[in-house]
Amino acid sequence: MIRVNLLPHREEKRQALRQQFYALSGLVAVLAAFIWFLGYSFINNLIERQVEKNNFLKSEIAVLDKQIEEIKKLKEQTESLLQRKQVIESLQANRTETVHLFNELAKQLPSGVYLKSIKQEGQKVTLAGNAQSNARVSALMHNLDESPILERPVLIEIKAAQVGKRRMSEFSMNVHFSRQTSEDAGKVATKAGKGKS
Repeated sequence: MIRVNLLPHREEKRQALRQQFYALSGLVAVLAAFIWFLGYSFINNLIERQVEKNNFLKSEIAVLDKQIEEIKKLKEQTESLLQRKQVIESLQANRTETVHLFNELAKQLPSGVYLKSIKQEGQKVTLAGNAQSNARVSALMHNLDESPILERPVLIEIKAAQVGKRRMSEFSMNVHFSRQTSEDAGKVATKAGKGKS
């Protein structure tokens, strides 16, 4: 019987398997490192893109914020200008108001009635004066009630008073002045013109 010594052959096989194992382990490690590097690069690339997008959005938001501030300033300026315009329009519309008031009072004042003071607070006009009799005060109230721009006369007080050597009736009353639009003022002026002719 032939005896074969297999120990060296087994040892060589083990060594070959070991080297193969180490080679495969190294290859797997290199492959794992490569895959990790690819994943890391891909994720970093995604993060950089997202950071760029975020920075772009921040810059655009800053631009929009500036535009919003400018729009707010423009709105404030517009509101301020509109308020000034309204004030100017109201002044223009009511600049002849006092003239109309005095003209109308002069027209409606009956003889024997003398005004001492006229005070206007908004729409309310307070008249104070003297009359030769109570009937003259009543005539004044009737005339004011018939006026196109004066309305709702209310007698506050009437009393007897001595003016010089004459006995008079001292009175005070409130009457409301209706604001005129430019069309109303034109109508009043036309009626006054027709009444004179």
